[in-house]
Amino acid sequence: MKPSLQVRLSQHLALTPQLQQSIRLLQLSTLELHQEVEQMLEQNPFLEAEQEEAGATEPMVERLTVSERNAERETESSSASESSADSAPDEAAGVDSAEFGATEREDWENGTERDDFDGIRETPSAAGSGSNADDDFDGQDRNPQAPSLQEHLREQLLGMRVSAEDAAAITVLIESLDDDGYLADPLEEIATELAADPEQQEEILERLQCALKWLQNMEPLGVGARNLGECLTLQLRAQERCEAQMIAIIICKQHLDLLARRDMKKLMAATGADEELIKEAQTLIVALEPKPGRPFARAEANIIVPDVIVQKSGRNWKVVLNPDVMPKLRINDLYAQAIRQGRGAGGGSALSSRLQEARWFMKNIQQRFDTIQRVSQAIVERQKSFFTHGEIAMKPLVLREIADELGLHESTISRVTTAKYMATMFGTFELKYFFGSSLNTEAGGNASSTAVRALIKQLVSAEDPVKPLSDSQLSHMLEEQGIQVARRTVAKYREALKIAPANLRKSL
Repeated sequence: MKPSLQVRLSQHLALTPQLQQSIRLLQLSTLELHQEVEQMLEQNPFLEAEQEEAGATEPMVERLTVSERNAERETESSSASESSADSAPDEAAGVDSAEFGATEREDWENGTERDDFDGIRETPSAAGSGSNADDDFDGQDRNPQAPSLQEHLREQLLGMRVSAEDAAAITVLIESLDDDGYLADPLEEIATELAADPEQQEEILERLQCALKWLQNMEPLGVGARNLGECLTLQLRAQERCEAQMIAIIICKQHLDLLARRDMKKLMAATGADEELIKEAQTLIVALEPKPGRPFARAEANIIVPDVIVQKSGRNWKVVLNPDVMPKLRINDLYAQAIRQGRGAGGGSALSSRLQEARWFMKNIQQRFDTIQRVSQAIVERQKSFFTHGEIAMKPLVLREIADELGLHESTISRVTTAKYMATMFGTFELKYFFGSSLNTEAGGNASSTAVRALIKQLVSAEDPVKPLSDSQLSHMLEEQGIQVARRTVAKYREALKIAPANLRKSL
């Protein structure tokens, strides 16, 4: 073929560095944004943190001086291309692990932890809760300055009369505990890591086994356990000896799975105890703490700082930005003035691009918060009934509705509502919580899936613990109220609410 030249006209979208940065900042969470700001403050000398509290809530763009805005217009055309390159003890307390099965803590907590024996545990849905849904510990109940679990155990170690070798071994085990107070690694693995050669491994393992007995005698009771059964048994051994206590220990060692399934007949056959004694043992087990390290959890790890706050304004609701999460930035006037003076001499193009980069960064952050506020206000307008009556009055809402109302793309709404939180009178919720699919009603209208989940939670909380409601019964009760929900959909919503099945909610 003979080579030839052809001219073609086509359209394509090119994202400028400024637009790319704007999109990236929009999808960052509050913590990630502050990390990005800290990194930019280190890299760009023209950007500095605002120290004055008076201008904390006013837009950062307004804090640019008139001279800086004039300089911005002068440098936009000359430095746009360059800026893209700069934008990137006691034996009784020791428990042999061989006595325990492979029961996991997750099995225990799936409808069997503490109050779960008598009903469901009141936990918010995963989408609407700012805290970990698997942990019902309220971080606000504890002083964040209180010591951690490791610090608490090290303080006890200082008052113990042990040899230096034993103290070192206990310290190693303390550092190996997870947040729940369990020994995260097997003793054999710890010994292997500490041993300089295979000959020392056996000696170190014996030392660690002795240290574990010391550790399991410390407060809180149950610390240093290697599984749930061992943790509960350690706590039971410290109680007054009685027949119910002995049965409870047997159950915790060997039959936690039967207790979780509420299988009274098999429990009676396995332990040789009657029904009344099994119930007494159950009462002892329910009172135990399956997570000894829970009271020492850091409060700041359980707190979600909201990006926006909903306030009452007459008969309506308004959304305001949380000033605590807004970075307070400004341009360094001294450096900016030096750049403007040096421009007349014909130099400083690289520094001018860094100055432009700092201005872009400030504007993009301001645009990020403006977009979050606009989207949040639109959500509040669509979900006014929620702020009056709670989640049971939530209406169906999809991303497309907010996108069409604000003239934005659905992907932008998705970025804004991910890892961004709204403080309301009912608690702090992720913005995605206010979106939900619609379910048909007999009246021809629609019901929000969030409202249906709230209704399921109400029905389950009011059920008879002796005869808990099955998924089919819940589906039938919802249908009686005009909401058409299939049984499998009820099961999906129940699991999202972390409500155990009916057989696990049944009281013994």
